[in-house]
Amino acid sequence: MRTVLITGATRGIGREVARQLADEWHVIVGGTSQEGVDGVVAELPDASAFVADLSDEEATARAVAGIDRLDAIVHSAGVVAHGTSDTHTREQWRRMMEVNVIAPSHLTALLLPKLREAEGHVVVINSKGGFTAGPGGGMYAASKHALRAWADVLRQEERGRVRLTSIHPGRTDTDMQREQQAAEGRGGYDPEKVLAVGSVAKAVVFALNSTPDASIETLTIYPAKW
Repeated sequence: MRTVLITGATRGIGREVARQLADEWHVIVGGTSQEGVDGVVAELPDASAFVADLSDEEATARAVAGIDRLDAIVHSAGVVAHGTSDTHTREQWRRMMEVNVIAPSHLTALLLPKLREAEGHVVVINSKGGFTAGPGGGMYAASKHALRAWADVLRQEERGRVRLTSIHPGRTDTDMQREQQAAEGRGGYDPEKVLAVGSVAKAVVFALNSTPDASIETLTIYPAKW
């Protein structure tokens, strides 16, 4: 049975990815809360816990030390913020880049030896914001552009050893999306104009189940009615 680590697996897209992979993979459930992680582990047939604040370098290294083998990692953890460019503080910028860019880069670097051994797969759940940016979303989009650049470089560096897929969903029906739309002043949240988390998770499963001769490099998935 293959083993996958999913960050941000206690909610939203990450949790649904864990659910969809659970029948065929050993799922390492990543999250910052022991209680939250244990709750998801208990729901899955073959799972274990990975509890760490990924912005904490030492905590991440300790958690990684408990992983014996790894076939894939799915980077789903992330943060979002809204506000015009004149309102962002340095601390907000640091937090955004730390969680959305530095943490996945550092975690992947720590796990690359095991991924190389398995001829494994890195899946980065990015965003439409990795390609475009609009008013009020500059800080978030900047982090997602940086994440895409890092993923593009890693793909080239590891070609032939580790595959890398970047997945760019549009607005998705998560708690984070509801908070984001509230911050933007959007009234009347319409779930028909956002993606279901299951649709994004299916894209992740599709990438991970690709045949060894194929490298699915970039997938975009947007709401049909947006």
